[in-house]
Amino acid sequence: MPRKVREKGIVIGTLTTGEKNCITDVAGVRVGHVTLDEKINQDGAYACTGVTAILPHEGNLFQQKVTAASYVLNGFGKTTGLVQVNELGVIESPIMLTNTFGVPAVTQGTLQFMLDSNNEIGHSTGTINIVVGECNDSYLNSIRECPITPGHAIEAICKASNEPAEEGAVGAGKGMMCFGYKGGIGSSSRIVTHGSTNYTVGCMVLSNFGQSSEFLAHRYTTSNVQSESTSSPTDGSIIIVLATDAPLSSRQLTRVIKRCGIGLGRTGSHFSHGSGDIVIGFTTAHQIAHVSEQLIEIRTQLREDHPIMNQLFAAAAEATEEAILNSLSQAQTTIGRNGHKVEAYQF
Repeated sequence: MPRKVREKGIVIGTLTTGEKNCITDVAGVRVGHVTLDEKINQDGAYACTGVTAILPHEGNLFQQKVTAASYVLNGFGKTTGLVQVNELGVIESPIMLTNTFGVPAVTQGTLQFMLDSNNEIGHSTGTINIVVGECNDSYLNSIRECPITPGHAIEAICKASNEPAEEGAVGAGKGMMCFGYKGGIGSSSRIVTHGSTNYTVGCMVLSNFGQSSEFLAHRYTTSNVQSESTSSPTDGSIIIVLATDAPLSSRQLTRVIKRCGIGLGRTGSHFSHGSGDIVIGFTTAHQIAHVSEQLIEIRTQLREDHPIMNQLFAAAAEATEEAILNSLSQAQTTIGRNGHKVEAYQF
């Protein structure tokens, strides 16, 4: 069975991982996948794709929003919802991941789920902001056939749990590639500590970027048996989702998630022209009520110049780097449309 890189003796950074070494180490965070792996017709069309849902907490996300931010490393992407996330500093829906042409269907399905859960949306209160990120899986997936439906988004949300998330060629990662090898979903976590206070940082990536010649494999293995892949993503991208329970403002969260780009760069990426390299972050430390009659809101946040901020920066970089490697180490060789084949990377 595919294993995380730590189980193969590859240790990234110096900070301690969470118990599950997964984004679900952040209390309340849940992840659900729906994976499509089936022939569509007799002409070689094949569904090799899926949907991944990341829920910041177990309650009603519209009624109890979380502090959030996003950061664009390179903007060749087709996300929904990030303009409002950065304007208001909150997320009020599940964070959804899928393929490029699946964004409309996933947005519709997530919207329907949230409407069914909140009768007041569009009636006695305003609208809702749905967040969806994507990568292009068209080498393995018959993306023009648009096999993703709104129902798949709802199913992924309903399947979400706080168990260690499946990784590799699952959910939105089913048809993705990383450095020319099979990529997809990867996750990792870190614990930062000051005295008796601990905070958790969890990362989940949807990896779909890079040529094999760019992969800094020598940093992780001394083996020379891995042949160079000739496959590469059509338009390589990565969506990085960072979760924490540290009490941060939206501005502070932006500072932390910028450091995810360091972890991405350590693997060999240079954020290429055609890559949508986007980070979405949230903290579960604050739940912001949708309705309140209070004039003033009081929230705690970390002091900017406290040394623990540097630990959070390091945690973001380390967890991102390891999550990318886990997306490679746990992905299995996959055959998709027209017999296209992408090999798993052997660490």
